[in-house]
Formats: sequence, structure tokens, C-alpha cells
Amino acid sequence: EISFCLRLDTVETKPHTNKRPPKPAPRRIFQQRLKITALPLYFEGFLLVKRSEHQEYKHYWTELRGTTLFFYTDKKSTTYVDKLDILGLTCLTDQNSTEKNCAKFTLVLPKEEVQLKTENAESGEEWRGFILTVTELSVPPHVSLLPGQVIRMHEVLEKEKKRRIETEQLPSTSLKKEKAPVEDYVDVMNPMPACFYTVSRKEATEMLEKNPSLGNMILRPGSDNKNYSITIRQEIDMPRIKHYKVMSVGDNYTIELEKPVTLPNLFSVIDYFVKETRGNLRPFIYSIDETL
Repeated sequence: EISFCLRLDTVETKPHTNKRPPKPAPRRIFQQRLKITALPLYFEGFLLVKRSEHQEYKHYWTELRGTTLFFYTDKKSTTYVDKLDILGLTCLTDQNSTEKNCAKFTLVLPKEEVQLKTENAESGEEWRGFILTVTELSVPPHVSLLPGQVIRMHEVLEKEKKRRIETEQLPSTSLKKEKAPVEDYVDVMNPMPACFYTVSRKEATEMLEKNPSLGNMILRPGSDNKNYSITIRQEIDMPRIKHYKVMSVGDNYTIELEKPVTLPNLFSVIDYFVKETRGNLRPFIYSIDETL
């Protein structure tokens, strides 16, 4: 059972100011991010984040999608550099801050504690409220927010409840079926990653060389049509093309590295390459303009 030890301090009522909330990312960028993850967007804004492996806070444009926080280097980035699953949140604790007009709190998760800091007190209240709403599946009773913001949390709550029900039903409707051949298998609830293209090694190489601005990583069928391959293009001293085999092993996928890495799905495979290279590898995705 999840227990929340969020401590809310009294927030003084301040005179109305003309400071506007951060604008969402442009629609084109939003659509490209949606190709990488199909999770619904509930809240977004700037966050300062300090994870266990970091000594200092890092500034990110952050999206709360489902029960996952996605971190981008800036508002216009189409590929996230890190993400954090908060479904197992056990406690959200408020931290005292000597800095004026900002909020600091800690997410206590099973494997780590993550410190978050916002640019102002109101933003802190919103982040706390939405995080608790999606993890506890109820709107916190004591939040110092406007009625419209609270209504938005109730809307998010209903969407997340519906999403959880659909997710829980998925194993009984699809995973128990016999595994169909890869070329014929279409999973409506879990489409292929947006950087998957039915192309050969040569064609993937040409796509990456001709369109470097669209990304530098392609997922494609393996030569045996049963497994997969990742083709990447890196520019260190000079452009280099590399290929990695991704083997289908039961319900999992194994990346053939010096130390093989096994992951539950192809989305996790793409996430692994993005995270391990700190965002230097980006999924190759045709832009909206390219496809019109």
C-alpha cells in the first residue's frame, strides 16, 4: 500500500502578477514526441532534477506521460535524454528551501530518491498535485491551486484510470495468443517504434547519410526476417555506420553487445541506446513536413 508523506506548508496569497505559465511545445514537436511514446501527456514544464548518480541539479523541460517523467534538454527537443518511472512512488516529501519563491521536494522510489526543484511555488504545487494524482489514483485533498487547475487534475485522474484498465486487460487479449510471424504481426496497443522501417542494411545506411537532421538510429528487420537490427550513424572524428543485432528470445529482446542486454520490448531497446549515449543517438523519424 502506498503511503504519501507530503507536507504542504501554508502558501501566502500574493498579488496578481502578469507572469504567464510556460507555453507547451509547438504542435510539430509534440507530434514527433508522440511517435516515440504513445503515453498520454498530462502535464509539462521546466524542472530542476537531481538523481542519485548526479551531484548537481540538471535543468530539463519535463513531460508527465502516464506514470513516467520524460526529460528533454530544452522545450524544442524531440527526443528525451532520460526518463523516470514513478509508478512505484512510496513517498513524496517536501523540502525546506532557503531560495525565495521556489519549491523543492523528493520522490522516494524503490530503487532511488530523486530531488526535484521548480522555478516558482505555484509550479511546485502543480507538479506535486499531478504526480500524486497519477500515482495514488486520487486527487490530493489539500493543494493550494485554482479551481481550474484542480478540475484539470480530476480530468487526468479519469484518463489515467481508463488507461490502467486498458493496460491491465492487454495481457489477456494479446499475450496469450500464439506468437504470429513478425512480418504479419500487428499489435494495435503496442505499435512498433517510430524509427522502425522495413529496409535493408544498405537502405538504412543511405537514409541516415542523406538525412542526418532527422536522427541517427534506425530499427529494421534482421537478415533472417525473424530478428531485428539497429543501424546507427555516429559522428565522432568522422561519420561511422554501425549495426547491432537484436535477437527475439521468447517474449524478450537481446541486444548482442560485448555484454548482451535483454529487454522486454523493442521500445525499451530504443530507450537503451538513447539513454546509454545520453541522447547522442536519436531515433530516425521523418518530420511532418517530409511526409506531407
